[in-house]
Amino acid sequence: MAGNDSARPRLLAELDAVSRRYIASYALFNQAVADRIGLHPTDLQCLNLLTLEPEPVTTGHVAALTGLTTGSATRLVDRLERAGYVVRRRDAGDRRRVLVVPVPERIAEFRRAWEELSGDWSRIFGELDDTELAVIIGHMERTVRFTGERIARLREGRDADGGGVSAGAAPVRAG
Repeated sequence: MAGNDSARPRLLAELDAVSRRYIASYALFNQAVADRIGLHPTDLQCLNLLTLEPEPVTTGHVAALTGLTTGSATRLVDRLERAGYVVRRRDAGDRRRVLVVPVPERIAEFRRAWEELSGDWSRIFGELDDTELAVIIGHMERTVRFTGERIARLREGRDADGGGVSAGAAPVRAG
């Protein structure tokens, strides 16, 4: 579904620009919310991801969710635990495993703060029909998969095409 060949380069350039603005605006919003509730932006998003998990997870799973090393994920969980958002509990089925368990009251506070600070996001989608919403959902799902692949490549020291990191680019370690 290539569309009008003469308009396509312009549309792709526009998509590139608006995508970069979208990502930057969300990163800046995430920073502002994190600042307001007293968390690091990575901790805020980890907490967000933990609320999407159906069951408590291990710190190793936190590392997988965030792309952090296990040591960095452990420190992240330590910070969330000190802030009262999670507790560590032994897995009843396997006493060797320790699970990161969200604290329901604190998660409810987190959700209320997020909603209060973010406003009514649903209103920007209110004018769209179901087909348009499905296109946006599909785009976001593809973007999450694509970004996950790129994060893995970057953490392995490869560029987007699978080769080594380009000359002059210093590797950055999170956590």
